[in-house]
Amino acid sequence: MWQGKFMNPDKVKQLAKAAGFCEIGELHIADLSYDEWVRELCEGNSCRNYNTSWACPPAVGTLKECKERCESYEQMFLFNKVYAVKNCFDIRGMRKAMYEFKDTVEAFNRLLELPVDKRLLLSNEGCGRCETCTWPDAPCRFPEKLCHSLEGYGFNVTELAKKAGMKYNNGDNTVTFFGAVLLR
Repeated sequence: MWQGKFMNPDKVKQLAKAAGFCEIGELHIADLSYDEWVRELCEGNSCRNYNTSWACPPAVGTLKECKERCESYEQMFLFNKVYAVKNCFDIRGMRKAMYEFKDTVEAFNRLLELPVDKRLLLSNEGCGRCETCTWPDAPCRFPEKLCHSLEGYGFNVTELAKKAGMKYNNGDNTVTFFGAVLLR
């Protein structure tokens, strides 16, 4: 699976497809941008996960710390999955899709078979694994399964998708969720 100091990109993409993702794109770490305004959306608690989870700010660290963490990796692969919903008001369908996406991310993580220090897995919104997160009173119960939030790192997912040559909007009556894995 390893190709010199890098994981073989074709193998990563093959594993991502096997997990069930629709599109997979590769990004160069140097091309990533970290947007303060995205992080401010987190701090405004637009998704209701701010200060409630090890997966989201402030638990993931400052924007500067997130950038430094990402820059310690050599490769980034962005992936997505498209789900059909009844309409743009189908909150129940979107929520169901969000949790199905998280299951797909977890399946991908198992397929990668990499120790925590070799990969950083980022996903949509908060973790949602536990009914009540231990943040900030105790360590995460499942650190090997923890996926930080893409947006919590200040990533504008629309821009990431564009840089990776992927579609952000996949048409009416769909919702598309994104995640990423950074590898060293």
